[in-house]
Amino acid sequence: MLQFFSIKWTTLYLSKLFTTPIKHKIPKRELQMDRNSIQTKIYVPEIKKDIVVYQLGAGEKKILLAHGWSGRGTQLVKFADALVEKGYSTVSFDAPAHGKSPGNTTIMTDFIASIAEVNRKFGPFDAAVGHSLGGMSLLNAVKSGLKINRLVTIGSGDKVKDILIDFVAKLELKPEFSAHLQQHFEKKYNTKMESYSAYLAAQSITIPVLVIHDEEDNEVPVWASKNIFGNLKNGELLITNYLGHRKILGNQEVIEKTINFII
Repeated sequence: MLQFFSIKWTTLYLSKLFTTPIKHKIPKRELQMDRNSIQTKIYVPEIKKDIVVYQLGAGEKKILLAHGWSGRGTQLVKFADALVEKGYSTVSFDAPAHGKSPGNTTIMTDFIASIAEVNRKFGPFDAAVGHSLGGMSLLNAVKSGLKINRLVTIGSGDKVKDILIDFVAKLELKPEFSAHLQQHFEKKYNTKMESYSAYLAAQSITIPVLVIHDEEDNEVPVWASKNIFGNLKNGELLITNYLGHRKILGNQEVIEKTINFII
């Protein structure tokens, strides 16, 4: 109803929805990682926010894990367990307003700033694995100077404009509100949102990157990863079937492919 009365107030309400993740209760499959990991709260000066960091394993080579929107630092537990078994250690984090990290709202630039601060305090990292927004953020982090040898993205988004269009469409609002929302964020953060699109970051990345996506992903369309792959100088592409957006994180083929790629 709001869209028929005020573009401004509808846009403000949309911006609140878009930047507010849902905090889910930690599932049983992640409890062991939660119990066994060393957890530290750190401050990220660039965004003036606290985040919680998880360290698992004692291997000298470290792997950075980045969860997606409304995820947690323990969400990539199957990858963490497999990496520790191979002699690596893992470092993951609850992004601002996610998991045990305080706050209610956040945005991708907070993810990127958190990655940079985790790297400063706990790196250097041999490789990184990111799911969904975590993968998108890692691509941008590497573009901005994160030094790793290999990167794996799983179900990553691509074009910021398309993400906004999809968000507005799912709410069954007038399509023009995606443009209003983009203009609002660009004015608020004084930056061009499209510059954070994953395919643009991919163009400047020279390290090997494994791009994984499921054909039936209903949250992030598979063409997003295909476009990222098409813009990489040194990329591999794995397309799975019938795993969707989150079930893919527990798939043995995906985990083994990731571990072998990193090794």
